[in-house]
Amino acid sequence: LLRDGGPGRYVVQEVLAARDLPPALAAFRAASRARGALAVLEHFDCVYSVLHHFQTAGTAVKEDALELMMHVVSHHSNELPAVLSDSGLSHADRAAHLNALKMNCYLLTGLMDAFEMETCKNNCLEADPGRKNRKNHAKTSGSLWEEEREPLLRLLTQLLQLDLRQLWGGLVVEEEFVSLMTGSCYRILENPSIGLQRYRLTREAVTHLLAAALVHCDRMFSATLKITQMLQHFEHVAPVFAQAVSLWAKEYGLKSLVGELLREIGQKCPQDLAREASGVKGYATFISELAEQIPTLVLSNMSVLLPHLDGESYTMRNAILAAMAEVLVQVLNGDQLEEAARGTRDKFLDMLQAHVCDVHSFVRSRVLQLFTRIVQCKALPLTHFQAVVSLAVGRLKDKSVLVVKNAVQLLAAFLSNNPFSSKLSWTDLDEPLKKEVQKLKEMRDRSRPTAAPVIAPEEEWEAMLPEVRAATQQLFQPLQEGEEEVLEVEETVEKTVEQITGLLKKLNYKSAARLTQKALCRFQGKEPFMGPAEGNEEATILGVLKRLYTGSCPGENSEDPPHDNSSDKTEVVQEEQPQTELVKQEMLVHYLQDAYNFSVKITEALNLISKMMYENSVSVVQEAIEFFVTVSQFGVPQALLGVRRMLPLIWSKEPGIKEAVLNAYRQLYLNPSKESERAKAQALVHSLPLIMVDASLGTIQCLEEIISEFVQKDEIKPAVTQLLWERFTEKSPCSSLERHAAVMLLGMMARGKPEIIGTNLDILVTMGLSEKACVDYRLPQEVCNVISKLASNPKPALEKNSAPFRLPQNHMLFGCLSETVSKGFAQPSSHWIPFMEAAVTLIYQLAEGAEEICADILHVCSQQALEKLQEADEQKADAGDSPRRDSDGSGSLSTFLLLHLVALVGQVALQQVAYLEVSVSAELRRRRLLKEEKTKKQSDTSTKKQRPQGTGNETTMEEELGLVGATADDTEAELIRSICETELLDGKHLLSAFVPLVLKICNNPGLHSDSALSAAAALTLGKLCMISSEFCESHLRLLFTMMEKSPLPDVRSNLIIAAGDLAIRFPNLVEPWTSHLYARLQDPCPSVRQTAGLVMAHLILKDMVKVKGQVSEMATLLIDPEEAIVAVAQNFFGELANKGNAVYNLLPDIISHLSDPNSGTEEESFHTIMRHLFSYITKDKQTESLVEKLCQRFRTARTERQYRDLSHCLALLPVSERGLHKLQDNYDCFADKLQDPAVYNCFQTVLARFRRAGVKPETKALAEELEQKLSASHNRGLDSTETCQDGSQTPMPAPAKRKPIGSSRRRPLSPANSDNDFATPPSRILRNHKRAQKRPPRKKAIITFSSDEENNSEDELLTELREEETPTKTTPITRSSARRRR
Repeated sequence: LLRDGGPGRYVVQEVLAARDLPPALAAFRAASRARGALAVLEHFDCVYSVLHHFQTAGTAVKEDALELMMHVVSHHSNELPAVLSDSGLSHADRAAHLNALKMNCYLLTGLMDAFEMETCKNNCLEADPGRKNRKNHAKTSGSLWEEEREPLLRLLTQLLQLDLRQLWGGLVVEEEFVSLMTGSCYRILENPSIGLQRYRLTREAVTHLLAAALVHCDRMFSATLKITQMLQHFEHVAPVFAQAVSLWAKEYGLKSLVGELLREIGQKCPQDLAREASGVKGYATFISELAEQIPTLVLSNMSVLLPHLDGESYTMRNAILAAMAEVLVQVLNGDQLEEAARGTRDKFLDMLQAHVCDVHSFVRSRVLQLFTRIVQCKALPLTHFQAVVSLAVGRLKDKSVLVVKNAVQLLAAFLSNNPFSSKLSWTDLDEPLKKEVQKLKEMRDRSRPTAAPVIAPEEEWEAMLPEVRAATQQLFQPLQEGEEEVLEVEETVEKTVEQITGLLKKLNYKSAARLTQKALCRFQGKEPFMGPAEGNEEATILGVLKRLYTGSCPGENSEDPPHDNSSDKTEVVQEEQPQTELVKQEMLVHYLQDAYNFSVKITEALNLISKMMYENSVSVVQEAIEFFVTVSQFGVPQALLGVRRMLPLIWSKEPGIKEAVLNAYRQLYLNPSKESERAKAQALVHSLPLIMVDASLGTIQCLEEIISEFVQKDEIKPAVTQLLWERFTEKSPCSSLERHAAVMLLGMMARGKPEIIGTNLDILVTMGLSEKACVDYRLPQEVCNVISKLASNPKPALEKNSAPFRLPQNHMLFGCLSETVSKGFAQPSSHWIPFMEAAVTLIYQLAEGAEEICADILHVCSQQALEKLQEADEQKADAGDSPRRDSDGSGSLSTFLLLHLVALVGQVALQQVAYLEVSVSAELRRRRLLKEEKTKKQSDTSTKKQRPQGTGNETTMEEELGLVGATADDTEAELIRSICETELLDGKHLLSAFVPLVLKICNNPGLHSDSALSAAAALTLGKLCMISSEFCESHLRLLFTMMEKSPLPDVRSNLIIAAGDLAIRFPNLVEPWTSHLYARLQDPCPSVRQTAGLVMAHLILKDMVKVKGQVSEMATLLIDPEEAIVAVAQNFFGELANKGNAVYNLLPDIISHLSDPNSGTEEESFHTIMRHLFSYITKDKQTESLVEKLCQRFRTARTERQYRDLSHCLALLPVSERGLHKLQDNYDCFADKLQDPAVYNCFQTVLARFRRAGVKPETKALAEELEQKLSASHNRGLDSTETCQDGSQTPMPAPAKRKPIGSSRRRPLSPANSDNDFATPPSRILRNHKRAQKRPPRKKAIITFSSDEENNSEDELLTELREEETPTKTTPITRSSARRRR
């Protein structure tokens, strides 16, 4: 406008200075009052100058200009209808109004653009956190514009809705004029904050203004281009335009615009979209949101978008699939669809199902989400139900956590919205399905006789034969060309047979014969087209046709004879009712079959999802827990296994998982759909015991933790407690198992509130220890466990030094316990020993003078045993004629008595030690602290009286008090130790009387054939060893000899547990025998291996045994055939990985031992172990160090198997850039080994994984260089090998022989070993001294890492227990976890 643009163009005469703008605007205002909108013809330069100086002009001037132009354009808009309707308007007036309109709109839109740009700039500054005084700056700029923007847009919309074409002489409105309006709209939409809720009215105003431009000014093409451009460059406008386009299509009838926009997006190059991430997001959001709002129009234009489903951009694939899902939910839903719509629906569903297996995990997870929505909206037809369920079950094995999580959600949605039943037990559905299938078969059989009489196929063939023969003879005459071309033999014999029989039934004999002739040539020698090699061709064809017709006719006739369809109307009326019933029965069978298949699939999913509960992803674990809650509500029987499996998660360190478990049990058990409190309590008491059926001790402890949490939060109502007491006291009728479960639940609740038991202790004793209850001793045992909750109260005491809770020695409880134990001693019951152990434990926990009570019990029981022995001797004396038989009888009689006596001795011994070490020690310390506190108060009182004296010796006095406390601790510990060492097993103490008996049973396993007695004696020996270090040292050889040589697995398991306890109590004594403990990890019995694994894991994690050297034995448990043992090993290494660099420090040692040819580890097994162990190597420094160590290890490896093992370990490491440099630096170590294809492939795997991770250009060059060197060395090695083989015939080194797994990994028991094998190993100091004397080194067969001697970092775990670290103070142990093996 500042330059001359030619004739008919306006040129600005003068750009006013900023200081002249206010008077000029005032003059324009005055002129507008006089001339109206035409005043702009003389005052255009004034407002143009405001635009020119907009950056520097004052806010007041700019706002005045905006208000003035709004007023002028509004006035002009009101005048224009009269002007346009004036037919006598002169050409000059029309031109004046046209020019004024252009000028006014130009100035107004220019001010709008300027204000909008300034607002955007201020918003960016406001978002800058380093900007000061943001609020003040924002206030000065856009306060008026925020208020006036929407009225301005409405004003322009009103203007465009007028028939402005008359100003242009009836022609189309000038394009530049409309672009002024729409350009301002698009500029407003470019503001990132336009999507906020507070600008909703502004968005609507822009939408209506653009709609007016589209409708009245035909701006379809330019709008399409502009919208697609903005979607590409401004991601935030996609939802705005989706809403606008749907509004234009619904209210303004602009449906063609939807097609144009989707066509424009569909024509974009998929390769370009894959490169432009920002543009793709805009398009994708637009498509998916548009499909939500106008799915019908998107459906009609879906074909233009389908090419992008095969493109590289996963975002576009997601958007198009989401659009399909919306169409399926909103449009193609229901049973009343037409045939074409059903076809489209099925195609869309097939496409969605295909992308469940998409290459990109985001697409797979998105499709599963879409299917979840489809299922929840009940838009999935039953025909696709099973297919989608199968796909969802398959995705449970996906590598992506997101996919697995969405697969679980989809299966939960399937359950919640299934059309079959509220109870989905496949076992319950199996019987009805079989019954209804049988009924359907009977109905079909009954319907067959009502049809027309069936003619035998042979009779029909005889009737047809003349015509068939005539048609066959025509084959050997000249045929017409058309007939020859029509018939072609199918690809398979089955399809050809079907084609020929179809032609015969249609009475088209000539074609059937011709096709048979061709088939005889094509399928020569195949059934049924077999005939004599030399013979009449006509007879051969007729023979084949007869075989085909008579073979297929019965099945066809019995199903639905075609000629009966129009037989007789009366027959049709009679058959209509049975046919309707038959159809209904077929539908019922189909329904039951679908329900059965669905239930089977859900059961299959349960097994997979139950394994996910211990994944690393918190969200997957939470989804799995929620899924099992849903499954339980639908009555799937296997759901209880999952509900029980989630119990250990209550100990999870993740608060989200722990809360999910509590919520799951809250939904399943605390919130049943019952009305009264009593009914809810009954439902809880009935359902919770189901979890405890055949449950392990760990499961019971987990359930106890959950119930105690609920009790502490007062979520379990008093009605539940009342009902449990009623069951226990038999006021409410129940079975013995239910009564037992009620006691267990009361004990679990007592952990949260001990007063539940404390207030009813008398009832527990009188009812639980009565003669009626002591029939099988299981209820009394549980009563003892419940009462013991009073001793193990987790709540802190009110007084720090308050006395522990104990009952007097003459309390009714201990009298009943003593009597019950003594009475049961002489009765052969398998449940007496567990009850006795619980009773003795309870006595030592709660009784004052517990050792006296137990001594009395031991005395009474041993007296009973002696009396029985005397009776047996008298019987022997009386019956002298058959002493051997009586002896056998008395032996069998005394076996269970010996068993009971030995078990009682062991339990009393162990609990006596625990009592001294824990209870007595704590009581001594409590009393000493009270005495010291009292003495201190007295000394404080005396010092106050003698205040004037100096305070120089106060600190010394405090130090002396501290020293006195420490010395007192040692004195008390020494007192307890001396009692254990010198008193408990000396001749005066009762326990010493039974030691010879226990030793005799252990030393003479052949004397007593009863396995339970041997197991009990072994366990008692271990318990007696816990008392005294002197006794332990003298009998360790016997203990480990039995552990090694005993043929009884229970004895070996018990002794492993005992040895584990001894390793904690007397670590220096057991340390020389550690190798015998490790040896049990290869025991032939799975239960012994599992016990050994648990014990060794516990000792290693507690740093009680040396871990280096034999930890590879723990690693071999990862390939054990038993899943439970594998789980023990996995749990061990998982816990070990949490201890700093422990796994990293042990890996070289494990690799050295397992890759040794003498270890006997199979190559595939080695790979399995390494895959698991290397998953714990996550730090870059660890990876780099291992790369270097493994490379250097190639120099000392001796066999090809070791080369392959080392290269496989390298392939498992996620090599970084620095790791690649390490490979390059140590290339010479493995260059000569690359001729082996397995070694070469492993290095190729390392490089391929490195490239996939995305690397820098310079690093990529290094990788390519290394790859070329690898390839050259590999090819050179192959060439030299061929040369050797062809020329000099130099023999290659023979590969190491592989040992079979069974013979190497599982060592059989060896009772033939000499006693020298079990000589007590020398102590570590002596061994070290002897080792120092024997200096000549010998070559090791085991691989060792040359870099192992490097100094480790400070945070690395030191796993070897050094001499100075050996505990000098023996620590007590309570054997609550040790299980008796019988």
